[in-house]
Amino acid sequence: MLYATTPAGEKRRILRERLASGELLRFPGAFNPLSARLIERKGFDGVYVSGAVIAADLGLPDIGLTTLSEVAGRGQQIARMTELPAIIDADTGFGEPMNVARTIQTLEDAGLAGAHIEDQVNPKRCGHLDGKSVVDADTARRRIRAAVDARRDANFLIMARTDIRAVEGLSAAIDRARALVDAGADAIFPEAMRTLDEFAAVRAAVDVPILANMTEFGKSELFSVDQLRDVGVNVVIWPVSLLRMAMGAAGRALDTLRDEGHLTGLLPEMQHRADLYDLVDYEQYTRFDTSIYDFTVTKERP
Repeated sequence: MLYATTPAGEKRRILRERLASGELLRFPGAFNPLSARLIERKGFDGVYVSGAVIAADLGLPDIGLTTLSEVAGRGQQIARMTELPAIIDADTGFGEPMNVARTIQTLEDAGLAGAHIEDQVNPKRCGHLDGKSVVDADTARRRIRAAVDARRDANFLIMARTDIRAVEGLSAAIDRARALVDAGADAIFPEAMRTLDEFAAVRAAVDVPILANMTEFGKSELFSVDQLRDVGVNVVIWPVSLLRMAMGAAGRALDTLRDEGHLTGLLPEMQHRADLYDLVDYEQYTRFDTSIYDFTVTKERP
């Protein structure tokens, strides 16, 4: 009832243990707290909180317009609703190294299990659009060093994302990944890899977990979990998939409502009221309420 019972520190410890095992972990992107609970119910390993989704939820493009408060607030809402660890997109850290440090501590306080900091120039662009620019190696290292030095829970995962592949090529991405690991990154997120061989090359270059971003309509081919596991990927995310599915369905429903004046024909496609009540544990709230208000007040005359 209400929120998850697993403390944030325990979620972080479990995530670290599972990453150390070498298995591939599946982190679908949650677009709200309810979808995070559904991800857990369906048996996935963790929840991803996408900066692009947070921006879209506010009606904004993913170009660095969201603030730390908005991102941390949404991250907290999602993380506290699931027993699974949640990793959040912290963009470029919302400023200079001191801002990066504050970002990490704020996200720790919000109950997240980890965050990734990228090496794009601020303000950033969507990782799968053309025209990106990245900072120099020293600036990228300072961001990660600030993040690592700032965390208070040693199990909070500091992931370094590099977007340099689309700007300078695979060799530069491998060099940048190595530099970021040397700066203290616990894991590497090589953005916009184009082939399985490219993921394999990054895997061979670093001795920390690597993440694959399987976002639709982007630069990367949509590889399967088995394909990614075979080349040594440790975490795979589908950051915007559930939002895209939900918005696609919402658009079709609105078309039907406009054209037909009712949604009767779409009832089989809807989440049933009973399923929603089960997902939010409605019955447990009712039992709690009954257990509190299970007495009557006797009015006595003075």
